[in-house]
Amino acid sequence: MMRQEPPPLKRPEMPANGRAAVGSVAPPGMEARPASPSLLQPPGPDLADHFLECSKLGRYLTVQDDSRFVITDDFRTANIVPAASAVAAIFSKDELVAQAALLPLSEGAQKMAPRQRERFERLFNLIEEEALSDTIKDSARAVRQAHFRAAEIRALEAELGDKLSPARLRYREFLGVVKKLMDRKVTAGPFLDEFRGFTQDVAGLLDFGIYSFCLDRLFGSLRVPMKVKKLLVMEILRYPALIRRELLTNIIVFPGQMAELIEFVKYMVQTELGKTAAIEIDLLEAFKLKRLTVGDIEGSLMSGGAGLSS
Repeated sequence: MMRQEPPPLKRPEMPANGRAAVGSVAPPGMEARPASPSLLQPPGPDLADHFLECSKLGRYLTVQDDSRFVITDDFRTANIVPAASAVAAIFSKDELVAQAALLPLSEGAQKMAPRQRERFERLFNLIEEEALSDTIKDSARAVRQAHFRAAEIRALEAELGDKLSPARLRYREFLGVVKKLMDRKVTAGPFLDEFRGFTQDVAGLLDFGIYSFCLDRLFGSLRVPMKVKKLLVMEILRYPALIRRELLTNIIVFPGQMAELIEFVKYMVQTELGKTAAIEIDLLEAFKLKRLTVGDIEGSLMSGGAGLSS
């Protein structure tokens, strides 16, 4: 994965201000993790500012309590304020989530009278200029140039659906294999082959939040043999740096995680990836466990310490 330097972080000018939180929304075949009451009942930390913090750390977008990653469905069913959707479209490391975040913004502008759309025009210009993904820049440009016509918005939604639907069917199929593993009806070797095939099939087609949830189920289950978990860790070590950092850290901070697995992950990171990667994972672990703040990590960067690079 080529490292992409993000533009200077700034909140976009929005047609409306407010605070909102993402509810616990899940795609078919996925049991959502419960959101905390603080997420469901504003006021709380501003979600757009939270997304900016995630971007500063080079992270995928998460909900405020770090219980799970934002997924594409959140922007279809949850009431997310436009400021947060705009930040997600610009700064998300997950292109599918960023594209999904464009939809409520586009639909909101489409319902307005032409004279009321000026601020949305400026917003979409900003997305074109600042988004990390060229696909998102192109989508924002197409919608804006079509003057937010419904046909262009439906085309964007259809394009997203065409990417997601086959991957979610494959996801549900893989969950059946996971159940067989837990029931001791499939051994480690064939399961690992299936996991590799599943990962290859859904790469770039299944949003990161769902993929991460799937691995959380594997590494958090007492019914999955330790041998299989260690083999999966070996697979993750080969992933692009940004993705493996999130997944390996998730294993370490998973509530009630077995000490043997935590020690194995840290040992393999140190020996296979080196000191810098180990420090980055330690910093992200401390952040997820609330032992460090974004300011603490930025201070470490300013003083010449290791940083969270992608």
